[in-house]
Parts: sequence; structure tokens; C-alpha cells
Amino acid sequence: MPSSPQRLSQGETGFQLPPLSLYIHIPWCVKKCPYCDFNSHTAGPNLPEDAYVDALLADLQADLEHVHGRALTSIFFGGGTPSLFSAKALGRLLEGVEQRIAFAPDIEITLEANPGTFEQAKFRDYRHLGINRLSIGVQSFQAPKLIALGRIHNGDEAVRAADMARAAGFDNFNMDLMHGLPDQSIDDALNDLRIAIAQGPTHLSWYQLTVEPNTVFWNQPPVMPEDDVLWDIQEAGQALLAAEGYAQYEVSAYAHAGKAARHNLNYWTFGDFLGIGAGAHAKLSNPNGRISRSWKTRLPKDYLDTRKRFSAGERALEVDELPFEFLMNVLRLTDGAASELFTQRTGLPLTQFAAARADAEQRGLLISDPSRLSATREGQLFLNDLLQHFLP
Repeated sequence: MPSSPQRLSQGETGFQLPPLSLYIHIPWCVKKCPYCDFNSHTAGPNLPEDAYVDALLADLQADLEHVHGRALTSIFFGGGTPSLFSAKALGRLLEGVEQRIAFAPDIEITLEANPGTFEQAKFRDYRHLGINRLSIGVQSFQAPKLIALGRIHNGDEAVRAADMARAAGFDNFNMDLMHGLPDQSIDDALNDLRIAIAQGPTHLSWYQLTVEPNTVFWNQPPVMPEDDVLWDIQEAGQALLAAEGYAQYEVSAYAHAGKAARHNLNYWTFGDFLGIGAGAHAKLSNPNGRISRSWKTRLPKDYLDTRKRFSAGERALEVDELPFEFLMNVLRLTDGAASELFTQRTGLPLTQFAAARADAEQRGLLISDPSRLSATREGQLFLNDLLQHFLP
């Protein structure tokens, strides 16, 4: 790496404060799935809705000094299962957020929901609150696969969830679907995709099941498909999605024209985001070009303890980390990004990683185009190998 150049501050040529999003973590689920390594916890009979909303608003209030009066372009309720919370609780939360930070006129507000928690009246109320996008965690429509994954819904409930979403006024919704499930064949995977497509979602998140540490599956591994079957599923599924009008724009994201997830696109283009809630993460830039990552206390009982701090840690990114941090996100996008975005987001010149870029291009992993940073087809398939070139 070359010696560290001076970062450019806002107002100078180059660095610009990026769009700002808000992630809100709701950490409770009806049941913990055996593959899940997220910060989620089995809900008791009484969710502490009021106390948690109070904590979220206090958490946000403490973070406001870092966002310099900027407006939110998107909000994402993730979990856990945010749809366990009542419309009353989410309404009080959204009202409190908007009192503290401005909403962009076209703000995208997404709520994650599981089919087993769908109630028509509740979802109509969510829509009236201004939530304008749903992400429905289906994973599969087939009973044996849902049982293996520990899901609480069945295939019919997943189909009804899509019907209820539309009836509640959601004309923009995503379905989460997994492939590479225990004992899954190519036909099984494609049947799941066909059923999902028939429900008319504007967006599909279609990703391969991976076995992660600290999960039940890690300690009790299921029988997974062979690598050649996984490859065939991936190719056949991508062809089906393309034929049905879903363009792949990210490693596991497919959407109709104009329906890419704006919140996630902000992540992948190295935008800024606040994170509130138990275990939530944030990435923020300040006008002088300093970029930091931070995270909140993880356990809900500690997060709700008014004697304890919400913040669990923060660190500023070093200059020599920025190429990897930026490209780790941008290269997930099938079209990558304009080269100039690196300077706009980091305040650094492209010469900061010129040698690594040239090497990746020579190896056929990065497209040779001075105006874009984009992985080749081979680079997309071997993204970890590509990113190794840019490690500090």
C-alpha cells in the first residue's frame, strides 16, 4: 500500500457525506431456528414493548450528535421477528424517530415479518403507519424442509401471507427464500422458486443455506446437498428468475425494475447507517472524512437495563482499511459501482489501491474499466479470493 494520503473533508473535491439509513433491531422470535446465528431470542409470554420502545428512542437520542442534521432515506426493522410487535408500539416508535430526525420525502420503511405472525388487521395498521415495504421470511414452501429448518409456518400460510400483504396495501414486498437445504434436490429448489414467483413479490432474496458457528446446525449438522447439486441449483434458479423478470443486482438479491431494496443498496454502496436496538451495528462518516463503526450491547436484558450504556464499542476505520471495507460491499453488486464513488465515500484517491486493482484485473477477477469497480463473472463466483487482493 502507498503511504496514507490526507483525507478530503466535505466541501473539498471528492468526499461527500453519503445517504443515511436507520436499522432498528427487534431481538425476539417465537422460536429460535437451528440455522440462525443472528442476535435473536425466544420471546416470553409478554413482550416488553413499551420498555423496549423507550430504550430505542433513548438510544437514538444519544446518537443524534453523530448525524449532523441529516435526513433518513430508509428505515429497516430487522430481527428477530419485528412483526411480533403491535402496530401501536411501532407507531409510537416511528413517531418518536421522526420527532428526532427528518424523513426524506420518499423514505423506504421496511418491516421483516414471518408468515406465522401475519394478522390482516395488524398489517393494515402497519401500512397506515407509513411502513411501505415488507420482507417476508418464507425460506421454503415444502413441509419437510420447513420442519428441518425449525420454521413455525407451513407452505399454505406462506402463500396466504403474500395475499394478506397485498390486501393490506403493500404493493412492494420481498420474499426471503433459501436453497441448498437439507436433502434438497434441484426440483425441490425450483418448485420453491416457482411458488414464490407466483405470489408476485417485487423482490426475491434467494440465498444458499450456510451452517454457521454457534447454531444448532453447527453442532448437529444436517445432510446437505453435494457441491455439484448446489452448483446446478444456483444456475437453474438464476435462469428461472431471469426468465420471470427478476434481475439479479446483488449476490443473493433479485428484483423487478425499480424495486431493488434501497436500504440494502445503501449498505452495499458504503452509505451511512445508524443502528439502534440490542446488538445493532452502525457505520457513520463525519464531515472531516472520519469513518467509524460501532455496536450496541447485545443481550436484551442488558439493553433494557437503564443503569447500563447502550454502546458496547466503537472504532474508527484506518485509511489502509478503507479499500477493503468499501469493496467488500460494492463488489457484491453485479454491476459494481462507478470508480469515483470510492473517493466520494472515503475521501481517498483511487491510487490508494491502484496496484491491487491492477493485479485483480490481470487475474481476471475485476473488470478492466477505469470508470467502474466491478467484478467479472469469475470474480463474482470467487468473491472472497477477489477481496483478498485488497486486505490491508
